[in-house]
Amino acid sequence: MTDYARSLPGVAHAENNLYTCSQDSINHIAQVIQEHDLNRVVVAACTPRTHEPLFQDSLRAAGLNPGLFEMANIRNQCSWVHSNNWEGATRKARDLVRAAVASAACLEPIRTTQVPVHHAALIVGGGVAGMTASLTLAGQGFLAHLVERTGQLGGNLRTVHFLNDSDGTLNAKHETPNPQAYLRELIDKVTSHPLINVYLETELVETGGFQGNFESRLRDVNNTLITIQHGATIIATGGREYRGDEYGLGQDPQVITQLDFEAMLADKETRKQGDLPSDIRHPTSNLQLPTFIVMIQCIGPAEKYCARMCCTTALKNALKLKELDPDAQVVILYKDMRTYGFKERLYTEARRKGILFVRYDDAHKPAIDQRPPTTDQSPISNLQPLTVKVYDPSLRRELTLAADLLVLSTPAVPAEGAHELAQVLKVPLDLDGWFLEAHVKLRPVDFATDGIFMAGMAHYPKFLDEAIAQAQAAAARAATILSKETLTAGGVVAVVDAERCVGCLTCVRICPYHVPQIQANFAGVGGVIGAAFIEMAACHGCGSCAAECPAKAITLVGYSDVQLGAKVETLFEALNVKR
Repeated sequence: MTDYARSLPGVAHAENNLYTCSQDSINHIAQVIQEHDLNRVVVAACTPRTHEPLFQDSLRAAGLNPGLFEMANIRNQCSWVHSNNWEGATRKARDLVRAAVASAACLEPIRTTQVPVHHAALIVGGGVAGMTASLTLAGQGFLAHLVERTGQLGGNLRTVHFLNDSDGTLNAKHETPNPQAYLRELIDKVTSHPLINVYLETELVETGGFQGNFESRLRDVNNTLITIQHGATIIATGGREYRGDEYGLGQDPQVITQLDFEAMLADKETRKQGDLPSDIRHPTSNLQLPTFIVMIQCIGPAEKYCARMCCTTALKNALKLKELDPDAQVVILYKDMRTYGFKERLYTEARRKGILFVRYDDAHKPAIDQRPPTTDQSPISNLQPLTVKVYDPSLRRELTLAADLLVLSTPAVPAEGAHELAQVLKVPLDLDGWFLEAHVKLRPVDFATDGIFMAGMAHYPKFLDEAIAQAQAAAARAATILSKETLTAGGVVAVVDAERCVGCLTCVRICPYHVPQIQANFAGVGGVIGAAFIEMAACHGCGSCAAECPAKAITLVGYSDVQLGAKVETLFEALNVKR
């Protein structure tokens, strides 16, 4: 194979290495480049997806532009897929090496440039994730602009009054985990930090630029536009509790959600002390808690996807009720009880406390006796019991439960305005409306667009400890950008020949990252005013625009028509194929 490569046109040196990607071989390649004064390098080994940057570093160390490198993947495309045909694999490897050598002769140096970085971050969402990310970045000396569309910070944590025993997030600071005390402490830190600018009743309406150099416009309650420049963006818009009309929710005062019930429990526990803020009291709360409660899991959108928190929240509230009133009866109707990790202890404790569980399926959903809507504000203890019917598969009969209160475990759904925000930022949502990460394992807090990150429930329903951890991770990723004075832009990016561009908008429509833009005041082909422009710092080098451009005005650096044509021509010559 080495002798064959040495016989190809333009090859000045060829050799065989046992492990070409080892550190010794990398250093050896740099030495050979200098010794033989080489101006192109071809490596026939494994996939360029994982190893091309490694070999390009050896070119850079030898003083050669890293763009003057070509790779033939004879591992994945030859030895792996033709392991039972050695002769055929060898012939194919020769073809790939010959094509790589022909392509290398047409390579041109890759140009890069340095762009300055704005050492500030924009955090959208003033919940626990947004505040944690802001404090994490401000603690490292970076300016943080925290934007909240409502009039107060706190988000969903304002509705959480108890933590389950498996949540150790706050135990280090509070003897008794108290989410409201933690929230007040967090808000005090944010509002008093000199490097955090808080914008309440403000929304993000426009953003542009690229990582390290974004410019965004905010609109406050007075309809005033505020322009800020920042190097990174973190989306922490959270979610909200689903409130549909299932089981008479919103019409019957005896049908409430888990957040309503948690507020009721908090009201019962603290009413005598007089320190409960009035804005979290529920109108159905009373001094005497209901004694027979039925909870139903998997309501509304939770029939399509698991919202992760519903089961644990139901068990947490049920156990809190048993703590306040040991004689109270609780029956939980469920399809699947999912209390993952150490939260399984709550399920065990609930059964130990006498909480009953009845499973149902889609064919036998719970039902209630429909009653006309009412505005009766009487204490729940004075209302007639609500009849709940459910089929018990163990007993093979229908159960009739006379509930003082029906508590629905409604799921978390995306925050209001999430779709509009995704359009402003040009970032994707999944099928359920949550913000979609670039890669679930490799880039769990990144968007596909560089420089924009996500944290908290904006990504998917999360518990407090998970939201805090993800906010810190997003802040760490943002800090990798903000900590640099400049970023390198360029490399394998798309370049527009403005004189050939006809302004057809094909590249604008086809780009998955929304990078190409039409620049006015330029006379292109046929006198057309406006030509495409691609910011190299924002381009991902996918090549979609170059492939689709009808005027052939866009070229992907390192993958020009001349280079690819030479590779194809060489392959066809060996096959004696005439075009």
